[in-house]
Amino acid sequence: MPNKIEGHFVAKKNARFGIVVARWNSLITERLLGGCVDALVRHGVPEDRIDSVYVPGSFELPLAAQKLAASKKYAALIALGCVIRGGTPHFEYVAGEATKGLSQVALNAGIPVAFGVLTCDTLEQALDRAGAKAGNKGWEAAMSALEMVDLLGKL
Repeated sequence: MPNKIEGHFVAKKNARFGIVVARWNSLITERLLGGCVDALVRHGVPEDRIDSVYVPGSFELPLAAQKLAASKKYAALIALGCVIRGGTPHFEYVAGEATKGLSQVALNAGIPVAFGVLTCDTLEQALDRAGAKAGNKGWEAAMSALEMVDLLGKL
């Protein structure tokens, strides 16, 4: 049996978490933020070790995340946004660039960047994923960040 290395949902002592939140679709993103902060605090991260930074929309998430990562103050970043499909290709451009940009930040900085950007067809789907029927994806993004910080500490 090979050695198994995995992360756990524990807060590392003195770890600081940065959350980048898109203001666009704030009805959704504020709920994601609430779930995200709740998850971090319930797993041992003091609120004074959590910083939230607001950007206009999901397209701007990667640049702010890059700036936070460059500060070297954060064990992990969490990006929260919501892009809802409309009648134009705008949805694909914003969702795709946010995804690529956040992935690039994680790889370049060598820290976890948890992806809490909803890409939904309808407002109802977004509400379901921001605390209704489908749970809270902000909570899930925070859990991913906690697990990855622990895992990277073991690697």
